[in-house]
Formats: sequence, structure tokens, C-alpha cells
Amino acid sequence: MVHTDRVSALQNPGRLPMVTTPAESATWTVNARARGAVAAINLDALRANVGRCREVASGADVMAIVKADAYGHGLVPCAVAARDAGATWLGVALLDEALALRSAGVGGRVLAWLGSPGARWAECIDNDIDISVSARWSLDAVAAAAKSAGRRARVHLKVDTGLSRGGGTIADWSELAQAAHALQSLGLVEVVGLWSHFANADRPAEPSNASQTAAFDSAVDYARGVGLEPEVLHMANSAATFVLPQSRYNLVRPGIAIYGLSPGEEIGTSADLGLTPVMSLRALLASVKQVPAGVGVSYGYEYVTREPTSVGLIPMGYADGLPRAAVNAGPVLAAGRLRTIAGRVSMDQVVVDLGSDPASPGDEVVLFGVDGPTADDWAAACGTIAYEIVTRIGPRVPRAYLGADR
Repeated sequence: MVHTDRVSALQNPGRLPMVTTPAESATWTVNARARGAVAAINLDALRANVGRCREVASGADVMAIVKADAYGHGLVPCAVAARDAGATWLGVALLDEALALRSAGVGGRVLAWLGSPGARWAECIDNDIDISVSARWSLDAVAAAAKSAGRRARVHLKVDTGLSRGGGTIADWSELAQAAHALQSLGLVEVVGLWSHFANADRPAEPSNASQTAAFDSAVDYARGVGLEPEVLHMANSAATFVLPQSRYNLVRPGIAIYGLSPGEEIGTSADLGLTPVMSLRALLASVKQVPAGVGVSYGYEYVTREPTSVGLIPMGYADGLPRAAVNAGPVLAAGRLRTIAGRVSMDQVVVDLGSDPASPGDEVVLFGVDGPTADDWAAACGTIAYEIVTRIGPRVPRAYLGADR
């Protein structure tokens, strides 16, 4: 939810200082300024967040999850920064994402877990990428690709312990584990990992967390019983890393936490967890003009001015990733005050009511960041989660990386 002080500011908007650090000021490159928008990505904050996850993991290694373009923050820069901070693994959903890391020269252990029939298995094997296997068909496909490539495939067998999404079911686990052992004996695969995923780790008291952990332990015992000796066991996402210590095993997989955002209200705020948000979304006012009272603003006139006022145009819209659900709700720090978007979100732009506060074209506004509203505030305003807010910021918004030289 929007923090209490922000709610007060929205209802009784006293002036708030516009705080811009020298480093973030430097993000306004020629291209970003010409575009009028920028997502500043603080890689030092990401490094610190990885360090915090390592601290919490209590000796388990960390797999930094950089899928979905590193949750919208930028795949390669974030992967490199996570490696710098001690993440021993990188995790992505798509095989193409793993191959993109290799094409960019990112080395070390990388796991990719989402492949459909016809996926680029052989290329992943050639590029030393670990592959997840969830069913007999994918195990056979990976083994065939390994035979064609002339080298063993490193695989992680995934068991469905209760999410009912990816992973072999408990009923199918014995067949999958035995088949994997047979293919390992033939030199086609090497089972280096066993893993699963929680359905409710963001709700620590949910009974399914214990039942899923028990199911995973049973699956591990069975796999070992048929002769598999996995290098790593992993189940803990961001939430579980912080609050379910029994699920850490020897590898954890934090995703949203390394970007400085909380995995859920019941886990605590970012500050509670010792995390710092990595992305700051900023824009420049494209225009400021005076309008009279009673004027409808944006499509549908869902906002009407109550008195003579000035309105500012922000050159970002739903084509850039701003939720269309933010009508009269999306928080913005503009002209020294916390405000909400006035009216509907258009494809390329939104409007804010600036009242009588002085503002000019080119003035900076903060949509979210450490010195303004947060991604959590946007999520609360739009009925979604912070994950969606940051991952949907599109490629039309330039990224500027702070701390990349380190």
C-alpha cells in the first residue's frame, strides 16, 4: 500500500523537496533527455541486494534470477553486477535468454528452465548452459540433443510439489528419475540439480509451504535412492530465502529481492528486509499550460479540473509500460508535490494537475524511485504487484546504468 506519509501528501499536498542525486542527474544523457524519460538502474544497489541475499542464505549459494530482461532492469548489466556481488549462478526462464547471456560474454553457471518442443536444446548444450527437465519428453529431447552435440547435457530435474505448473508430478517422478539415471549411465546427461517452486512462500504461515518442502525432500530421497547424486538442491525463491530457512538447501533463487523490492506484504517492506530498490523511473515535462475550471482532461473526461490550474504533460504511457489501470491513481512526484495522474493513461502520455505550483517544460518528475513514489505504491494504486510494474517498463524508455564501471 502507499505509505501513510504519501497518503497524507496526496490528500493534503504540502510541498515535498525534489531530491535528485548527482549520479541520477548524470543519467540524463543526450538520448534520454531527447526521449524525455529514463529508467535509472543503480547497479550498486543491486550488488548490495545480492549481498544481503547471500547474508540471509546462511551459507547457501545464490542463483540470481535475471529472467524477463532482469525484471525490466536489463539482462546483461544486471547479470554482470550480480556475478560481481557473489552470485554463483544465474537463472533465466527462456533458453533464448541464456543464449543471450552467452552471446554477451557472460560466463559461469546459468540455468534455463522453460523450453517447448523444438527448443534450442543443442545450442544450450554447446554453450555450457544447464537445462531444466520437467517431463520424460523433454528429458528425451535433451538427451537426443546431447548425442547430436557430442557432449553431455547438464540437467536439473524439476518436481511439481504443489504449484501445479512446471515440473514432473509426484506420480511421474519415479519414471523421470529412473530414466534420467539410465541416460546418465549412457553419458548423455548429468543430473546436477533437483528443484521445485513454492506456490505460497509469500505467506509464511500457509500450510502448503511445509507440505511442499516435505514433498521435495521425499523426491530428493527417491532420486538419491536410484543412484542420482545432485550437486545442488534448490527451492527457495525471494520470499522463502528470507522466511523459510528449511527450504534453502545449498542454493537459493532470489528474483525480485535482488532488484530491491519485497516479495510480499507478509514478508515485510524492502526497508524491513534491508533491500534498496534498483530502478528509478523519471521523465521530463513535455509541456505545461494553464486551463480553466471545469475542463475535462484526457480521454473520457474521467478527470475534470475543479479550479483554474496548470497541467503538465509527461511523455510516457501504456506503450511504455505504465498501467492503464492507473487512471486518477498513479502517483507522481512533480513540481515538489506527490500527485496522481489526472484522467486516463494514454498510449504515449499522461497528464498531472500541477495546481498553482511553478513548473516548466523540461522539469524532472519521478514516477517511482527511492526519492519519490515506489513501485509498491504504483502496484497498490493499480491493483497489481510490484513485479509487474517494473517488468512492464518497455524498450522505448532508455536505461541508464549507475555503477556500471564497478
